[in-house]
Amino acid sequence: MHRNDQGLKKYRKSLLSALFLVISNFLIGQTAQDTLPSRVTLSQCITYALTNQALIKQSLLDEKIVKRDIRIALSGWYPQLEADANVEHFLKSPIAYFPNLNNPPEYTPYIALNSTANNTSTGVFSVNQTLYSNDLFLASRTSRELKNQASENTESSKINTYVDVTKAFFDVLLTEEQINILKEDILRLQHNYNDAYSYYKSGMTDKIDYQRTEISLSNTQAQKKSAEEALKGKYSVLKHLMGVVPEKQFTVSYDSSKLENEIKIDTTKNLNYNNRIEYQLLQTTLKLQNFGISYYKWSFLPTLSAFYNYDPSFANDQFSDLYHSNNPTSLVGLKLALPIFKGMNRLQNLSKAKLQYQRLQLGEDYLKSAINSEYAQALAVYKGSLNELKVSKNNVLVARDIFNTVKLQYDKGIKAYLEVIVSETDLRTAELNYLNILFQVLTSKMDLEKASGDIKIN
Repeated sequence: MHRNDQGLKKYRKSLLSALFLVISNFLIGQTAQDTLPSRVTLSQCITYALTNQALIKQSLLDEKIVKRDIRIALSGWYPQLEADANVEHFLKSPIAYFPNLNNPPEYTPYIALNSTANNTSTGVFSVNQTLYSNDLFLASRTSRELKNQASENTESSKINTYVDVTKAFFDVLLTEEQINILKEDILRLQHNYNDAYSYYKSGMTDKIDYQRTEISLSNTQAQKKSAEEALKGKYSVLKHLMGVVPEKQFTVSYDSSKLENEIKIDTTKNLNYNNRIEYQLLQTTLKLQNFGISYYKWSFLPTLSAFYNYDPSFANDQFSDLYHSNNPTSLVGLKLALPIFKGMNRLQNLSKAKLQYQRLQLGEDYLKSAINSEYAQALAVYKGSLNELKVSKNNVLVARDIFNTVKLQYDKGIKAYLEVIVSETDLRTAELNYLNILFQVLTSKMDLEKASGDIKIN
């Protein structure tokens, strides 16, 4: 009974430890997935995306895969050990003919005897060390560039994610600002509607004034509802680009007063192709292709390796005594494999590699042209949008001044209410247009930074 109690206590202790470990891992996993606060800044969104976005995770895995491929390719430089063994039982033993030394050759020259025992067992243990191989030499030369290529692919994914998340963030932010403007406009219209309705009830105006206000109020409320629905979709896009699960709820946080401070960028510096990750990737590909040309140039060289073989051998007519005696053989040597003629394979591959290199060089010229065109277009859009923003900002000030003046004149009975509706609509249009152009400026600035290669991910 005492032993059973001790066993039960040990079992309970092990079970509790296992449950505690599982629960701890679950809680840690939940905490790791829920690292975003309820209100997130732009930097938090970018940081989260660079860690959790699926495409970036794939790129990081690709880097690890490339490193494994390199190690696989370079493993040929290490000694290759191999063991092989077999056991055989002859149902009918092979016959060999030997000279009969006891009788004259003219009567019985040969005698038939079994050439081996009924049971045999042989083995081979070999060690092979490559001293030179063109394939392994290529793997050694290209390992660094292959790592750079994988790293540059990851960098490209991070830059694209950075740009996409930033654009999506500002899209959400400015849509929220549009909703705030529409809310303010609704409050203003609601106040105007109440005033117009009071004037109508007191007999100062007819019902047309407050009915016009009612129409404008309904249209603005519908516009606000559409913006709120669009905001849900834009949050969904932002979550997707960040790698956030759809169930996670958060709102963006940003000082809107600083938005205009984010739009400045130096437009006087010269374009440097080397700053673009696409150009860096192409240069790496050119280096790898050049290594391929060298590989086929030197593929006529032999493969040299050293080897050592140890071959145990057992034989006996009785299976139980098979492994009682061993008659091994062993040897050591060098092996030289020289490719003499392979049907022009080497020359054709060399010509193909050179053509591929020429194709990549043409691609380099095309890429430079594309980068230059992309930069010029992004710069033109940015400058044009920046000019529109200045005009739009001034239009907002003018529209607000006109509305305040017209509203004051209407209250004094100088202006008709229709002019109040028109000036109010102009103000709302100017404010919304300003936000749209501000988003266009921020987007074009991001495109310009990407085109110039100024986006660097640490």
